Amino acid sequence: MELHNSKPSFACLWMQAGVVANKPCFKDFHCIDCRFNQAMTRVCRENQEAREKHLPGKRKASRFVFWQDRLRQMPLSRRPCIHHMKGRIDFKACPRSYHCIDCEFDQFFQDRFKVFARVEEVGFKKVNGFELPSGYYLSPGHTWIKLEGGGVVSLGIDDFAARLLGTFDSLSAPLMGKTLSRGKAAFTLGRDRHRVTFDSPVSGVVTEVNPQVLKNPSAIAGSPYIEGWILTLFCPDLKKDLKSMMFMDTAKKFMADVAGTLHHFMEERTGLKAADGGELVPDIFGSLPDVTWEELIALFLSSRE
Repeated sequence: MELHNSKPSFACLWMQAGVVANKPCFKDFHCIDCRFNQAMTRVCRENQEAREKHLPGKRKASRFVFWQDRLRQMPLSRRPCIHHMKGRIDFKACPRSYHCIDCEFDQFFQDRFKVFARVEEVGFKKVNGFELPSGYYLSPGHTWIKLEGGGVVSLGIDDFAARLLGTFDSLSAPLMGKTLSRGKAAFTLGRDRHRVTFDSPVSGVVTEVNPQVLKNPSAIAGSPYIEGWILTLFCPDLKKDLKSMMFMDTAKKFMADVAGTLHHFMEERTGLKAADGGELVPDIFGSLPDVTWEELIALFLSSRE
């Protein structure tokens, strides 16, 4: 099956399904922030509720149905996969009745297609032994976001948190479509019996959860800024939320300050100067048997907002 980098058609999904007669797509199929899609979804939901209550349609819009429902009326072999509708692959029938979340092909496709969106040249700076990438926004709660375009951001934890707590073995993440609020719980990472919950630095709707870290949370420690991203969010009020985040010089100063506090803490607890002999170990918690998980969380990962 051939993957395409450009779409042969810019017809809206609602048009391709035959629900509306003429509607081009101007959002590159980022339907979640499309006003037309939002309006059609609202109308179709109202129509569905009216039909369930056996109420007669009173307006022209009552004939509208969800584009997925219209396509489900077609023979199975002729139902197009959503990735074909978006012009990314040759024709492939949809065997899951448009329940993409349960589709193995959709997961495979997302893994393969979205790698190219994130594997790009990223410049890193070393700040007191910790990596800080250029172009990323940092939060006081040690999460980061990267702008992906169209109001979408990717989100993960920074190198400080990853190295402080070491290798994770569990991840509890929200489902796609869930709304997260800035300063409220976003996801929980675990190591053995220990757990730590990170707050979302921005408000938005979850559009994707990294399938690789769901399967293998230990991947976060090795590459927290690239392969180890955790969520993507669509953020309708992103400009406002960015005001509470750190960027470039402010992020560098913040990382230098917390790194300095950690160095001082380790010197006091171990009697060894952390700066002597080079960088800190990648698993700080695992190298400090007399320091508890709760102590590290309270000192370094409690919200500073």
